[in-house]
Amino acid sequence: MESHLITRSTEDTSIQLAQDMRMACKKIAPLWPLENFVAVNPYLGLIDQPFDVAAQQLATVAGIQMTLPISFYKDKIRERKITKKDLQLAFAKSEMIDVDIDAFISELGRLEDGEQSVATIATATDVATQATKQDWNRFVVSRLSSWAAAYFDNGQAQWCSASTGVGLFEAWKAEASVDMTPEISGLRGFKKTVKALPNHPLKAAQQAIKLLDLPKEGVSVFLHRLLLRVGGWSAFVARIDWDNALYGKKGDAMMEWLAVLICWEACLLQCLDSPELRFLWLTAKKRLSEAGADTDIGEELRSKLILQEAFDIATQRELIGNFEAGVTKQPKEVSTPIAQAVFCIDVRSEVFRRNLEQVDEQIETMGFAGFFAFPINFIPIAHNKGEAQCPVLIPTGPTILEKIPDDREHEKAETGRVLSHKVRDIWKSFRSGAVTCFSFVSPIGLSYLPKLFTDSYGLTRPVAHPEHAGLRQSKSGKKSVSLNVAVHGEVPVGISLEQRVKMAKNALTAMSVTDNFAPFFLLVGHGATTVNNPHATGLDCGACGGHSGEANAKVAAAVLNDKDVRKSLANEKIVIPEETVFLACLHDTTTDEIRIFNEEVVPDTHTAKLSTLKKSLAKASKAARAERALRMCVGRNIDASIIGRSKDWSQVRPEWGLAGCSAFVVAPRGRTQHLNLGGKAFLHSYEWKKDSGFSVLELIMTAPMVVTSWINLQYYGSTVDNTHFGSGNKTLHNVTAGVGVLEGYSGDLRVGLPMQSVHDGEKYQHEPARLNVVIEAPIEAMNSILEKHPSVRSLCDNGWINLLCMDENGLVTFRYTKDLHWEKI
Repeated sequence: MESHLITRSTEDTSIQLAQDMRMACKKIAPLWPLENFVAVNPYLGLIDQPFDVAAQQLATVAGIQMTLPISFYKDKIRERKITKKDLQLAFAKSEMIDVDIDAFISELGRLEDGEQSVATIATATDVATQATKQDWNRFVVSRLSSWAAAYFDNGQAQWCSASTGVGLFEAWKAEASVDMTPEISGLRGFKKTVKALPNHPLKAAQQAIKLLDLPKEGVSVFLHRLLLRVGGWSAFVARIDWDNALYGKKGDAMMEWLAVLICWEACLLQCLDSPELRFLWLTAKKRLSEAGADTDIGEELRSKLILQEAFDIATQRELIGNFEAGVTKQPKEVSTPIAQAVFCIDVRSEVFRRNLEQVDEQIETMGFAGFFAFPINFIPIAHNKGEAQCPVLIPTGPTILEKIPDDREHEKAETGRVLSHKVRDIWKSFRSGAVTCFSFVSPIGLSYLPKLFTDSYGLTRPVAHPEHAGLRQSKSGKKSVSLNVAVHGEVPVGISLEQRVKMAKNALTAMSVTDNFAPFFLLVGHGATTVNNPHATGLDCGACGGHSGEANAKVAAAVLNDKDVRKSLANEKIVIPEETVFLACLHDTTTDEIRIFNEEVVPDTHTAKLSTLKKSLAKASKAARAERALRMCVGRNIDASIIGRSKDWSQVRPEWGLAGCSAFVVAPRGRTQHLNLGGKAFLHSYEWKKDSGFSVLELIMTAPMVVTSWINLQYYGSTVDNTHFGSGNKTLHNVTAGVGVLEGYSGDLRVGLPMQSVHDGEKYQHEPARLNVVIEAPIEAMNSILEKHPSVRSLCDNGWINLLCMDENGLVTFRYTKDLHWEKI
């Protein structure tokens, strides 16, 4: 009987530990690799909590800051960006009334002098560092990072880890059991201690927790602390589980990773055992127990959160004021537009769209997610695997092959790319070989001097242009896409006619464009061209999964130009005139150039109109570059300077990306056409009166609204705490495992954006303001969607984004508060 009770008690403990571990794992946001570095909300696992509660938790657990230093807000008060009225509203929102604002401002100086940013709970590694005066934290993170880089290597390493393909915990235990480094560094008996652990990750974690003797109420906080200590690799592992869940697979990579971290703690504590260490660990556990129940924000953090709230209110006030000032201006009516252009909702498109409409009033522009509602899996020429060209929130759709229309040219290109890949592999082996690397550096290295010279002076590109990378240029035409249904290896590819019609209808309906088509309809994806930039894909289209939008634009144009598709759409009451041509285009956000990929489909009758259109695009490019130059340090020749940045391998700021993003406007273009939003607003075209049942609005609020909040909060996190949620100094980056960067030669995998992406060396180019979402739609419809989707409602209820309602006159009249309630502005 007693044995049975002991067994049951052990099982209960195991279940509770598993729950605590899962809870901690869910608090870590995923991190995508460099090959498709999409923006992620670093606070994703905390959105079910109010913003200020999450701030308190992160400060307590890991010393993470969710505001800038007080000096930033003091400057904004002095500049009158933040007014006393803003501060009053911020206090009122925190249910603090009758506060003396002048006294509060005066008190900021004292709080500024005492600012601290340290973790208030300690791990066993922290305690060991304190007891032995040896930096065990740095050592443990270095060993974990080194092992993880080998285990998750994506083709960068010459020698693969022997544990590749084995379970994560099993692989770590096998390697740690033979690794001499810890024992050489002073952890006596480390290998023996690791070997003694159970092989099952949960059982090993349970034994390690027992050795650590953690208080029950502090276990979940402690586990969260461990994950945040190596937050980069934790986020990378979280992405593996994210992808598995997205495609209906099971995955416990995070659980195994956390088990590794727990075991490291226990083994280190056991190997360094001493009376002083035991005493310090006992004290740390008492604080850990208190931290599990501590809800006190503290004076300093409370004041900083009030200041941040006031800054958000000030930013929102300016946005609302822009709409109020613009109501008197009537949107331009274009009776017979020469072209309609759909751009991605990206903030960089706002600048180009505004300039394009100014240089040619016969062009209408619209905003839509840059994958154009075609979530494809795209396989480039001579590749076996495809790339997910869609938001990471949704699974991919049909698989599409890249194709050159001429079969002989396609075969030559395919052969050339395969041969080029093989030559590169051989050359890489020669450069990195244990013996051949010496002969490479001396005699062969001299042959690189001419290329070094031409690259340094911008005469050539250090790497191939993305358009030409790995592909021998064909004489007979450009790269295209194949929609034909077939089998590629064992993978079915192409899109059936029925599926094409469905996708085309969904796309046009979601764009609110089902009639009045212009002669040209441009589908403008976007991408960036930079060199020597590990985070290059972070400048590409997030809606295309961190890739250029070229493939999606080509597929969408091919489908919508299909006569059979148009015939079927006519039966659905979407009549596309025969003269309308859909053009696949790409906006290079680094140079602001627009390329048209399928000019061959333009009939002779449209030649003159096409020439006029291209001239307007060129004028808009020039105007957009001139506007963007105001935020950059460029030479007298603006065009040459801006374009030169795209191939300058010393340039740490080739473009500002989405820095400054603070608004998402979901409304007809007429509401924003006359406004200069400074390249800081995402613009999504939407007409609620055409949206029967509000299905399109639901799609916008559950996908683009979430994605834009991810982007906004990634920039927010990288700005307020670049140490934990950014990637530090770009000039110190070293790519590791082909998946991420280290800052320097060692340490944790870095997440988020480099400091150079948010700061110009003198001031912040991205000032932290939570996203203001302005939607022109009935409040009842928005409430219904929020009620249906709890995760979206959490973003609004808990203050991660600010939701605003625009009326039919273009005025922002209501602000969402909480629990489906709104207040009049």
